[in-house]
Amino acid sequence: MSNKNNEDQQQAPQRAAGLNPMVGVQRKDLLGTAQTVLRQAVRQPLHSAKHALAFGLELKNVVLGKSSLAPASDDRRFSDPTWSQNPLYRRYLQGYLAWRNELQAWISSSDLPPEDISRGQFVIQLMTEALAPTNNLSNPAALKRFFETGGKSVLDGLSNLARDVVHNGGMPRQVNMDAFEVGKDLGSSRGAVVYRNEVLELIQYSPLTEQVHERPLLVVPPQINKFYIFDLCPQKSLMRFCLDARQQTFMVSWRNPTRAQRDWDLSTYVRALGEAVDAVLSITGSATLNMLGACSGGITCTALLGHLAARHETKVNALTLLVSVLDATLDNALALFVDDQALDAAKRQSQQAGVLEGSDLARLFAWMRPNDLIWNYWVNNYLLGNEPPAFDILYWNNDTTRLPAAFHADLIEMYRGNPLTRPGGITVCGTAIDLKQVKCDLFSVAGNADHITPWQACYRSARLFGGKVEFVLSNSGHIQSIINPPGNPKARFQAGGGQHDDPLAWQEDAVRHVDSWWLHWQGWLVERAGALIEAPGHLGCPSHPAAESAPGRYVHQR
Repeated sequence: MSNKNNEDQQQAPQRAAGLNPMVGVQRKDLLGTAQTVLRQAVRQPLHSAKHALAFGLELKNVVLGKSSLAPASDDRRFSDPTWSQNPLYRRYLQGYLAWRNELQAWISSSDLPPEDISRGQFVIQLMTEALAPTNNLSNPAALKRFFETGGKSVLDGLSNLARDVVHNGGMPRQVNMDAFEVGKDLGSSRGAVVYRNEVLELIQYSPLTEQVHERPLLVVPPQINKFYIFDLCPQKSLMRFCLDARQQTFMVSWRNPTRAQRDWDLSTYVRALGEAVDAVLSITGSATLNMLGACSGGITCTALLGHLAARHETKVNALTLLVSVLDATLDNALALFVDDQALDAAKRQSQQAGVLEGSDLARLFAWMRPNDLIWNYWVNNYLLGNEPPAFDILYWNNDTTRLPAAFHADLIEMYRGNPLTRPGGITVCGTAIDLKQVKCDLFSVAGNADHITPWQACYRSARLFGGKVEFVLSNSGHIQSIINPPGNPKARFQAGGGQHDDPLAWQEDAVRHVDSWWLHWQGWLVERAGALIEAPGHLGCPSHPAAESAPGRYVHQR
C-alpha cells in the first residue's frame, strides 16, 4: 500500500470526525456502525480472507525483521527510542501498524456504500487508537517510570484514575485547573466593564499608546467558550496585539446561561450584541465600528449585520470572521452520523435539560482528536502517574460554558436547512436575512488542520457576503488558527488567491506567507480603522460609565 493511500485512510476518519459538534454522535449509531463492520467480515468472506492473508504476510515480515513499517514522522506517541532500537518493541509496534493499516484498507475497499465506509473508518480508528501499544503498561516510558519511582507511579496513576472517574466523568484531565486564575494569570489586560445587559458584558480596554485609531474594534467571542481565549498571557494575547497596534478595543463577555435562560435564541443574542454596538459607538463618538467574530460568535455577528442591512443601517464598517462556518453544506465525509434523527435527538436532549452543557461539547471535541486530547493524557496521568500539565489554552478549554436550549436548536436548524446560503432563508429579530446585502469588507480566517470548522466550509461561507473578501488560510487547527502570535517559526498562511468558487482552486493560486496572519490582518485593519486621534484619558462615557475592572463578572460564572 502506498504512503498516499495510507495518508488518505488515516485522514478520512479525521475528516469525518469534523461532523457537526452541536449534534455529536449517539451511542446507538456507534454500536450500529460496529455491527455493520462485523457483518461485513461475513458478507465478503473472500475480501476479508484476502486482507487477512495480506496481514499474515506482513506479520511474517515483522517477525523476520524485514518489515519497513514505521509510524508517521509526526506521531509523538512513539518518539521513545526504545520503539525503534529494541528488536522486541520494534516488532510489537510494526505488528500493531500492520493490523491497523490492514483494517483500514479492508473497510476502505469493501463494497459498502461510501457513507458506511466513512462511518466504519471512524469507528475502526477509535478502536485501533484506543488499543495502541502506548496505552498500556508495556509502554517503555511507563516501565522506566515504574522502576525510577519504585512502583509509586502506578499508585499515583490509580489515584488519578479514581479521581477522574468520580470528578471528571471518567475522562483523563487535560490540565491542572488550580494553576491559573482568571483576571490574574489569564484575561489580565487592563480595562473596565462599560455596559452590561442580561446576556453580555462589554469590556473596554485601556489604551497602551498615546494615539489610537478613531474607529473602534469590537471583538465577539463564541458563546461556547469564555472570552479570554483572546487574552491569555501577554505573549499570546490578541487583545494586547490590537492595543499595541493602536486599536480602540472592546470585548464582549457572554453570560454563562442556566436552565432559567433556556429560551434565549439567536435573536436574543443578536439584540444584546446590537446594544453593545450602540454602547461602543456612544463611548467613542464614532459613526461606525469594526467587528471581529469567532466561531459561533461569528454567526451572531453575521446575523446582526444581516439584520442591520435589512434595516438599511450602517454601523459596522468591516467584519473579521475567525473559523466561522455559515455555509453548512456537508458532503459524505463530513455528514457521517448527522441525519434528521440525530438532529432531532440532539435538540430533544438540550430541550429536556434546558441547556447544552459545555463539558459535553468539550468531551465531543476531545473524541474528534483522541490521540492528542485523550490518550496523551491517559498515558501521562495514569501510566506515568503525573499530574496533568499547567497549560493556559487547555485551562481555557476546560473552563466550559453552556448554550441555551433555544440557541442550540437554532444552530441545529442552521445545519439542517442551511438558511444563510439563500436570501430570506432565516429571520432574525423580525427581519429576513440576505447576506449579499451585507456590503462591508470581510476578512475571513480558517485553519487547514481545523477538525471542527473545516476550512473549505469557511471559504464557502466567506463568499456568501456581498462585499470585498480577503480569505486567509492558516496552517493550523481550530484554536491555533486564532492564537497565532507573530514570531512562531512554524507559522504559515496563504492569502490572495483571487475569486474562485472552488476552495481548492483558490488554494492553488494563493500566495504562501511566512509568520502569523495577525500581521497581515493588522495591515488590513489599519486601512479601515480611520485616522489617528489622541487616546481617551478615561474609559466609558457619562451614559456608559466604567464599572468594575476587567475581566468583569460574567466570566467567573460556572
